[in-house]
Amino acid sequence: MTKKTFQTLQDLSACVGQEVAVSDWITITQEQVNLFAEATGDHQWIHVDVERAKAGPFGAPIAHGFLTLSLLPRFFEETIDVVESRMGVNYGMNRVRFMSPVPVGQRLRARMKLLSSEPIANDGFQMTWEVTIELEGASKPACVAESVARRYR
Repeated sequence: MTKKTFQTLQDLSACVGQEVAVSDWITITQEQVNLFAEATGDHQWIHVDVERAKAGPFGAPIAHGFLTLSLLPRFFEETIDVVESRMGVNYGMNRVRFMSPVPVGQRLRARMKLLSSEPIANDGFQMTWEVTIELEGASKPACVAESVARRYR
């Protein structure tokens, strides 16, 4: 996937209602899961105890749902650039659903659809995105999230 480049925030805003980008596939590793457990204090065995997880309900350790969600900045960074934007900030989430477990060793990618874009103070835009995080080979996505971000010139 090549990064999509827009000159201005207005150019990106013109894409409301469209799928703007699809990321490359990334592989979820046990190391990522373990580091996320350390960062958050969530050491549930289905994530970090590989042997026990093999005998558990998913047949393998799985990524934390919030680890999957925390990949959103990476997906955006890798796929979309706005030349005349100095920064972006996470403003929140409207809705998040974790629809499929993500076994360690599996691959994810994201599809980003721009739902809305509204001008805000300080030369910015508030953008609402529908992000579908696909699990390779699965019939349902791993996660569907409505992400709200603010970008500034």
